[in-house]
Amino acid sequence: MSRVTFLSRMTVKAGREADYERLCSQLAEQTRAREPEVIYYEFFRLREPRRYAVLESFRSEDAEHQHLESEWFKAVAPAIIECLEGPYVREYLDAF
Repeated sequence: MSRVTFLSRMTVKAGREADYERLCSQLAEQTRAREPEVIYYEFFRLREPRRYAVLESFRSEDAEHQHLESEWFKAVAPAIIECLEGPYVREYLDAF
């Protein structure tokens, strides 16, 4: 299977920015330390107020699914989602 890479953009509820950043930092640290099939995994603060993004790249679709099923993802994802205002938008990036 081929690499899976995407950029997700989201808006965080007013007043929840610090919570969101703390939770995402914890998730990114655990992901990078424990998932060897992750090529890249980093959160970003965008220049618009309360806007954020995460860039994720996995060696395969299976690696992405393993990430979503990991204990560290399942432990923090609900709290991250609670910080969001509205849905996030995922854009898949295909290398050429």
